[in-house]
Amino acid sequence: MPASVNRQILLKSRPEGAPSRDNFALVETPVPTPGEGEVLMRTLFLSLDPYMRGRMSAAKSYAKPAELGQPMVGGTVGEIVASRHPQYREGDIVLGYGGWQEYALSNGRGLRKLDPAAAPVSTALGVLGMPGMTAYVGLLEIGQPRPGETVVVAAASGAVGSVVGQIAKIKGCRAVGIAGGTAKCRFVVEELGFDACIDHHAPDLDRHLEIACPKGIDVYFENVGGAVQRAVWPLLNDFARVPVCGVIAQYNATGPSPGPDTATILRKRLLVRGFIVWDFAAKEADFLRDVGAWVRDGRVKYREDIVDGLEKAPEAFLGLLQGKNFGKMLVRVAR
Repeated sequence: MPASVNRQILLKSRPEGAPSRDNFALVETPVPTPGEGEVLMRTLFLSLDPYMRGRMSAAKSYAKPAELGQPMVGGTVGEIVASRHPQYREGDIVLGYGGWQEYALSNGRGLRKLDPAAAPVSTALGVLGMPGMTAYVGLLEIGQPRPGETVVVAAASGAVGSVVGQIAKIKGCRAVGIAGGTAKCRFVVEELGFDACIDHHAPDLDRHLEIACPKGIDVYFENVGGAVQRAVWPLLNDFARVPVCGVIAQYNATGPSPGPDTATILRKRLLVRGFIVWDFAAKEADFLRDVGAWVRDGRVKYREDIVDGLEKAPEAFLGLLQGKNFGKMLVRVAR
């Protein structure tokens, strides 16, 4: 039986610049009752992702802003505790979009049943979920890596970057990561199997990156921007491909940020393409088949950074934006 109280974290206000805890509010409301054709989900895991910073803003984007006074948006893995939907029953574990709350209603659209025997259910929010698919389609559909090429990815120990580099290795490429700190760089090389990893805190980032990429860079998977992008840009080879899925270094900017050198794009005939993962929704079955097999075979490894308790979500999210997480950031809301 569900509890009587539903704790929620609401978007209280929109941030100007870097968000803070004051932008969120923890409230208690009655647990809702499912109507005809609905299910009630108890949240087990909540995903925290960089895209959420954009949803906190009212600026025009690819998706509508999160609503003030409503639970903050987010992907969830939940257990169905009450069902009036013919396709779901109590006890089913589902991937959904329940947001920052302990209980959520759904009409079933967008839910996907999970098999806890096939993989830990938390992976549906990470390596076998949206971040993993972002890496898969961005690298293979836009980056199109070829054997012997050099692939560089920033935030290489994170949910997306870690998968990018491992798939690059599977495809016969040299994989070079960029990460924050020696511990993360060591993990990227020793555990994930990258050929090299550069600490972006190093004052001579440009020189270290050039040494790690003696033949230049053929694919740069962009999810950071800022100083890392500026270090990568001069090393891009002719006809290099740059899939752009995020620019976390610029999310808190209050004004325009410097863009790539368009003269270089022309001179080197670069392909620079921004994308949202669901631009490639038709590839989801391929992603689940391929990356699922690679995870089972140990060819793709993953790391999760889990905090316990819904009330910890704001602090963990702010840390994520500052690069404090180590692996896919998750909140364990219930066991």
